[in-house]
Amino acid sequence: MSYSIDFRSKVIFTMEEEGLIIRETAKQFRIGSASVLGWINQIKPKASSTRQRKIDKSELIKDVEQNNPDVYQKERAERFDVSQKAI
Repeated sequence: MSYSIDFRSKVIFTMEEEGLIIRETAKQFRIGSASVLGWINQIKPKASSTRQRKIDKSELIKDVEQNNPDVYQKERAERFDVSQKAI
């Protein structure tokens, strides 16, 4: 679960206005100090990856049989537009 940008802004604003350190701010809002530290550097959440994580096993088998079976995992992953771990 991700915290909203409004909440993140409120936490950072309160920390700066009251002159609190990261630990005090985290304790006041009952969140982790690592979260507060991360929000100081980047308030917006990171964009999620749109890359496909799974592939159809039958397509993979066809690709191995039709194309060179000695192709590296990295090359095959690029062909399917997936991560290397998905192969």
